[in-house]
Amino acid sequence: MELNFLSRTLFFFLLLTILSSFSSSSFISDDVFESQTLAIGRNLLQTKKACPVNFEFMNYTIIKNQCKGPKFPPKECCAAFKDFACPYTEELNDLSNDCATTMFSYINLYGKYPPGLFANQCKEGKEGLECPATPPESAADANANAATTASSSRLWLTVSAALLVFVKLF
Repeated sequence: MELNFLSRTLFFFLLLTILSSFSSSSFISDDVFESQTLAIGRNLLQTKKACPVNFEFMNYTIIKNQCKGPKFPPKECCAAFKDFACPYTEELNDLSNDCATTMFSYINLYGKYPPGLFANQCKEGKEGLECPATPPESAADANANAATTASSSRLWLTVSAALLVFVKLF
């Protein structure tokens, strides 16, 4: 009796974990651009969490090779920006951390872009920039060692729960 209840409980948590992994965002919110343009103002008592992604040592050649001045062509610049930023939609859309501000600081530092370039040029739907369901291969390969994501912890949680269910059943 107790084993059956425990198995059902573990199965429920396993199912919940699997379903929560499908809830990742596939858009870069327009609010991300606001953090770039509003970074100048004062934020008294509104400290943000540190970004879990280390944007300092990312490979910015994706953007620098495709988005070149003095004209900064919108089509090429926005495509390059999406290639770079889409793998980090969850972190960038989380307004409680400083990921968007940090990312734009390094993009502007390494690419010497004018402030607000991507915010003014890159416009899509009402939810923001649409990202592909899977990250582009070039961005994923170039930044694989520099980023930390929650997906690995979800995977470990899922595997652990499945193992517990398997052990309890047999």
